[in-house]
Amino acid sequence: MKFILLAATLLASLDNCDNEPTTDQKQAVEQARALEEAHAQVGMPAITHFQEKRMAKDIYEMRDTQVATHAYIVNEFSGCLIYLGPAVGFGLPYATEYSSPTRDRYYGQASYGQVPQAEPNGLFMPASADGTWVLLKDPNSDATKPVYIEPRVIVSPFRLIDNECKPAAPAAGGKK
Repeated sequence: MKFILLAATLLASLDNCDNEPTTDQKQAVEQARALEEAHAQVGMPAITHFQEKRMAKDIYEMRDTQVATHAYIVNEFSGCLIYLGPAVGFGLPYATEYSSPTRDRYYGQASYGQVPQAEPNGLFMPASADGTWVLLKDPNSDATKPVYIEPRVIVSPFRLIDNECKPAAPAAGGKK
C-alpha cells in the first residue's frame, strides 16, 4: 500500500511544473491514504467457496450448447413480457465482435500503437449498441433465423407465461 501512496504522490507531482499541487493531485494523495487505511482496518473479503466464479463458469458452459430458449421483449409501459417465440441460445449483443477490434500499427519492425480493425465482413463495429441478435424459430418451418431486436430483450430456456402481457379485455358496450 505504501507503493500506491508513493505512486500517487509521484504522479501528482509530474503533472504540474510550478511544484504547487493541484486540488486533484491533493485529492489523489488523500484517496490513496484513505484506501490504505481502509485496507488496514477491513482487509480483503474472506471468500472461500467462490460461488460466483463457479456460477460464471457454469453459465459460460451452458451458453456453449445449443439450448432451446424463448425470446421476449419488455413492454416498457406495463412491464409485462411480449412473447416473440421459441429461440436457440441466449442472444448475441449487436456490438459483439468476432475478431479483435484493434490491430498493432507497425513502422518497419516496431509496433507503435493500435488502429481500428474491420470485422471479416469489412465493417467496423460500434463500441456499444442496444440491439441483440436472436435465433428465433421460423413459424413456417423447423429452421431458426437470426432476428435483430432493438428494445430490451429477455431470452429464457423456459417460457415465462406468468409474466407475458395478457390480451386486453374488450371494452364494455363495444362491438363483438
